[in-house]
Amino acid sequence: MLIFHVLARMGREALILVSPSEKIVSVGYFQDTDKVIDLEYCRKNGISVMRREIGGGTTLLDRNQIFFQLILRRDNPEFPRGIASLYRLIADPCAETYRALGVDALFRPVNDIVTEEGRKVSGLGGADIGECVVFVGNIILDFDSREMANILKVPSEKFRDKVHKSLEDNVSSVVKETGRKPSRREVEDLLIEKFAKRLGGLPEALLESEVYEKAHELEKKMMSDEFLFRRRDKTAGDEDYMKVKISSGIQVSERSYKACGGLITVTHVAQGDTIKDISISGDFTFYPKDRLKDIEDSLVGARRDISGIQGLISKVYHELSIESPGVTPLDFAEAICKAD
Repeated sequence: MLIFHVLARMGREALILVSPSEKIVSVGYFQDTDKVIDLEYCRKNGISVMRREIGGGTTLLDRNQIFFQLILRRDNPEFPRGIASLYRLIADPCAETYRALGVDALFRPVNDIVTEEGRKVSGLGGADIGECVVFVGNIILDFDSREMANILKVPSEKFRDKVHKSLEDNVSSVVKETGRKPSRREVEDLLIEKFAKRLGGLPEALLESEVYEKAHELEKKMMSDEFLFRRRDKTAGDEDYMKVKISSGIQVSERSYKACGGLITVTHVAQGDTIKDISISGDFTFYPKDRLKDIEDSLVGARRDISGIQGLISKVYHELSIESPGVTPLDFAEAICKAD
């Protein structure tokens, strides 16, 4: 997981194929780790937890999945402009690989590969890292829906059972669809073949010692508590600040809103209809990823009015060339103005 973060920082284009030897929980860049992960369960069962620099939701990585990570330089003129077009660039090889394995799969925008019946077999994600854009996805050979339900933080065991049932019904795998588990080499060869049709020749390359050295350096940051538990909720834990605001009649609220491209969670402080402080988190994709703060900053002092909020956010989108597949300024406005 560290390797693709390092190669992107180095400006190195590559297609990486990887399958972990042990279970890892990967938290999306805009999620709050302790809100979405059952950390006690992971600790007791020896499951590592890390935050990636790519949006989207929580993912359980294990040996029964093969992940692909495509790194492209933003200044490479050979590749399409725009996140939607780039998603198609990785979606088609993924779907074609599934079809070659006997699974009738197709791309369902914004970022899913699904069977003809609608069962999800891959989730795609993307982000800007350094001078590059990185897109990730996976081929699921077999899927442990019970373990996926176990690692999530839920309000009750009854709720967890419903999550498990939903995963069983709506997420699939090569084994579930065909009854056969292909070899890792077979899947890798297919992915290379399908990607090569779009990217040109893909000669295998050995990573230099410099890459591993940089990965070990980056590990100190990415595996630190500061990064793993970095909160989008800026007011959390600030007791003096909260106490002053409450005594002044200010309301702190949080609400989740489901957009086409993911879940938006808004935590904000408001005095009457005026926003005093706000943070936005969720499992959506947002590019460039560090510009979400510009959205938040633009809303401080604004009135909670859907059309006005939508206008402010649209202005930032235009000025900073922001893209968020399946999530619009109106979705953010709806989430903010209905949080009470």
